[in-house]
Amino acid sequence: MLDKNAFEVGLSYQVDKQVTEQELKTRRENFEKAKAKAHALPLNPGCYLMKDESGTVIYVGKAKSLRKRVSQYFLPNRDRKTQALVEKIRDIDHVITGNDYEALILENNLIKKYNPHYNILLKDGKSYPMIRITKEDFPKVFSTRRIMKDGSEYFGPFPEAQKVNQYMDLIDRLFSLRKCSTPLRKRNQPCLYYHIGRCSAPCCGKVTKEEYGKSIDRIRGFLSGKNDDLERQLQDEMNVAAKKMEYEVAAKKRDLLQAVQAVSKAQMVEDHSNTESRDYAAIEMRSPLCTVALMQFRDGKLIGRALYRAQTFGDESETLLNFLTQYYEDGRQIPTEIYVSHEIDLDLISRYFNEFLKVNVRVSVPKEGRDFRILRMAAENASRDVEKRLRSKDNSQALEVLRDICSLEEPPELIEGFDIAQLNGKYTVASLISFVNGNPNPAGYRRFNIKSLDGAIDDFGAMREAVYRRYSRVINENLQKPGLVLIDGGKGQVNIAREVLDDLGLADVPVVGLAKRYETIVFDDDRPDLRLDHSNEGLRVLIAVRDECHRFATGANQAMRSKEASFHLLQSIPGIGKASSEKILAAFTTLDDVIQCSAEEISKRAGISMKAAENLIKRLKV
Repeated sequence: MLDKNAFEVGLSYQVDKQVTEQELKTRRENFEKAKAKAHALPLNPGCYLMKDESGTVIYVGKAKSLRKRVSQYFLPNRDRKTQALVEKIRDIDHVITGNDYEALILENNLIKKYNPHYNILLKDGKSYPMIRITKEDFPKVFSTRRIMKDGSEYFGPFPEAQKVNQYMDLIDRLFSLRKCSTPLRKRNQPCLYYHIGRCSAPCCGKVTKEEYGKSIDRIRGFLSGKNDDLERQLQDEMNVAAKKMEYEVAAKKRDLLQAVQAVSKAQMVEDHSNTESRDYAAIEMRSPLCTVALMQFRDGKLIGRALYRAQTFGDESETLLNFLTQYYEDGRQIPTEIYVSHEIDLDLISRYFNEFLKVNVRVSVPKEGRDFRILRMAAENASRDVEKRLRSKDNSQALEVLRDICSLEEPPELIEGFDIAQLNGKYTVASLISFVNGNPNPAGYRRFNIKSLDGAIDDFGAMREAVYRRYSRVINENLQKPGLVLIDGGKGQVNIAREVLDDLGLADVPVVGLAKRYETIVFDDDRPDLRLDHSNEGLRVLIAVRDECHRFATGANQAMRSKEASFHLLQSIPGIGKASSEKILAAFTTLDDVIQCSAEEISKRAGISMKAAENLIKRLKV
């Protein structure tokens, strides 16, 4: 058996009693072999294929330089996702391409061919239904989850099947379209649908191609959010029927009109000032879980939104780029503009649209304004979905492993984690996050603006204040004590937390730290540090808590910096000084909230003059 500090060779190895010397040796050899293959790759652009011990392709990537890109996977201090992927690699193949654009096209084809477990992959059978208009002289209109590359048009996707049913019911009631599932053929007598007014019988020549096509054009408009003409027509037909005292017909038209208006109201989420089509794609990752939220706007109306889920070891930028190439490659309506949440290779994706799909699309990352706000809404949807997926996981076995690792009396039902974020001593903030039964519990998240440092760079002092403030409240309000406290840091931070808890009379609350370099577990007593294999279920829970701590702390730090920037911006506006700036931020929190309101409402809620409110609106809408 090997001692706990036997060796360090770039991978973190299991070091408990269950791992034999031979197993450790085999893992080290596998790592070194894969690393050597990476360093032997050419410097050319191309695609790389990573394989596991069974020879199965588990990840496909592209690179401008194969050797430089793949070698990065084997550097020390990699993030959790990369470490987990590297531990599974047994072989690396590659394909050289002429340039990075050809690598992008090849990567998309290889992902579809091999269906790697750790790439994001959109299959033909999408998660959400769509509405299809077939490419025929007399088209059919129906809901489907399958994309056919036969020239058909698709509208959606729709996250709720109920919404598709609502659209299809209206289309069926408004338009007399053919219902036959077989190819159209000439008949002598129309079917039953014609006699009950649900089909115009093109099979019997009862309607011309031009007349039928007008109905299809109106359906396209309806599905694209252009409902004004349809509403006017129904209103006119209702009025004519009422004048003729055909009250049943008038009532039917009224019901249809109300149904169309209800759909229009549901679509009207954001009022765009022009008619260009836009899509918004936001990605959120909690390794290895990934969700991409897509929102589609046509003529200022939200006509489709969906969440696409995957497990991937790629980073946000490359995963989002993969998503775009797959999503728009299979026959969907392509917008004129696409807004994305992360920086991607904009030149490369633009070339993909121009040369591969033969369309001109502008792809960008908005930093402010209307499009930024819509993208933020998409990002929030993606974030909530990932958190929901995390909460749904059964971590009972992992918590039992964690109990044994940390020598706890029972699996920790409640774990609370702390991290500190600051920028050169400014905007120092501590995050407290809560995991219940091994899953995130956002209701238990807290942020502490550190007040005791006076601008000094002192993570120890910040940790002391945060832990004291949290557990003073736990004692005073008789809140649930955690089964484990996790500190993002090493022995120094752990000792600080231990000291504070002991002073508060909470000596029974255990504390551990997680040092980032090798994901080493640091204890609050004289036990030696412990380094485990990254596949260890207990360690994975600790890493998830630590990563969420870091994300939440960093977000709080950025919010504070943004607030100060907003404060300076407000004071630069005529009629708004320090006191007025404080009132505005107290009333609205962010400038995005301000821009949603009229000058009258801003003046009333913030208690500033009408002239200052008008200047504020004018400046923010530039």
